[in-house]
Amino acid sequence: WHALSLQEQLALNPKLLRFVAWAIATHRLRPTPAYLVARRTHQGDLLARLDPLAHARFVATAAEIGYSPRATKLQWSALALVCALMGIEPGAVRQPHLDAARTALVEAAQALGRGSLRSLRTGLFGAEAVLFHAGVSDELPRRHSPTKAAERAATWAHLGTGAPTLVATIRRYVDQLALSLRPSTVGNSEATLREFTTFLATEDATVQAAAHVQRRHVEAYKRWLAERPAARGGPLHRHTIADRLGRLRNFFERLIEWGYEDAPARVPLFAGDFPIPDEPLPRFLDDAAAAKLLVAARADPDPFVRLAVEFLARTGLRKGEFLDLRVDAVVQIGSAYWLRVPVGKLHNDRYIPLHPQLKALLDAWLDQRPEGLRSDLLFVDRGRRIPVARVDRAVARVAQAAGIGHVSPHQLRHTLATQAINRGMSLEAIAALLGHRSLHMTLVYARIADRTVADEYFKVSEKVEALYDQPKQLPAQAEGTEMAKLRREMARRMLGNGYC
Repeated sequence: WHALSLQEQLALNPKLLRFVAWAIATHRLRPTPAYLVARRTHQGDLLARLDPLAHARFVATAAEIGYSPRATKLQWSALALVCALMGIEPGAVRQPHLDAARTALVEAAQALGRGSLRSLRTGLFGAEAVLFHAGVSDELPRRHSPTKAAERAATWAHLGTGAPTLVATIRRYVDQLALSLRPSTVGNSEATLREFTTFLATEDATVQAAAHVQRRHVEAYKRWLAERPAARGGPLHRHTIADRLGRLRNFFERLIEWGYEDAPARVPLFAGDFPIPDEPLPRFLDDAAAAKLLVAARADPDPFVRLAVEFLARTGLRKGEFLDLRVDAVVQIGSAYWLRVPVGKLHNDRYIPLHPQLKALLDAWLDQRPEGLRSDLLFVDRGRRIPVARVDRAVARVAQAAGIGHVSPHQLRHTLATQAINRGMSLEAIAALLGHRSLHMTLVYARIADRTVADEYFKVSEKVEALYDQPKQLPAQAEGTEMAKLRREMARRMLGNGYC
């Protein structure tokens, strides 16, 4: 059987194919990933008959965390492929098995073009979530993007053939960043350096090391950034250009500071290279629009939509902080409830007061949360953390229902701060509420509603209005036609009487 080609294997007698499926499911025959992708619909049903207890546990766990029977069947079929490829039972599956099988099956599906690649990935991800909450796997389910990862690897491999020293230096630098910075920050730096290296390969192929980068290369890159179109059309925003130049400057500065052999003699970027950043005021909702938004949120049938919009509008949380809340986030101090906001964007946590209405919404959400989840996250859907995009959609949906146009989750944070400062809350209290590390971050809201400026303006405007409201008065030299006639007659008589 192993000597046959894939086409010959698939063309065998159906009875023989059923025997092959049984041999694979009982680990008497090791199939290729391509064969499993081509015949994947059969392995799931067979494994369910061979191991009914494991299948029953899988189905029960999937239903408990919110998956439909149709989705559960897709996930079990994906798990059957993993077991067949790795030669193990469902209860023996671990994260390395899932990772290895995923890579092999996705590559086979891409090569064959058979079936839906998306459904295969979705099934594998769902199976990973179910196995985690069933206690089989020890890692939280996570999304994978093998296509993008493969594209990045292929790009670096291609660039390495023309500039091996530069690519090796960048890889070493990125590895060091990964030890101390967030993955998103490391990813942004890697993307910028990959873009700059690709630009150098096109602009000047003689640049093979970081030490070869000169001022003229940076100037050419700046022109290219200014002319390059953005993903949604139009030029790149000046803040985007400044961010990329900043990452590039950090790269050269650290190469010199860290004493790398492949480092330029001096940093080829200067402060004058960066576009002057705009300092726009935060976009917030006025009181009328904010009231409409909350009315629309409370009328929405989706409990998550109601909770998300009300919570963001009344606590000022960032959407990432909101989704990272734990089930034990609410604590009672005295007669009041407080919410512990976990460590987030600025690497600090904080406690903020919790309104009783928000406490009631949280209690209602916890009441319908599935029991037995192996996660202390408050917002879990189908075994995984609710994605950020769902919060964006919730706010956009309520804003549309309220008829106030597009609203982003972060606007609700700005709205709360603006409402607070307009009603006399101190900057220190607002900074503590929002989790700002310095008052400099909070002062931007003082620019929106500066009470001193308002008091001075209205004091002056009263005087100006008094000036405008005065009755009209004629100038002292103004006279009518009759008065002018009398004045001329008097002048003539005085001249005739010798007064000249």
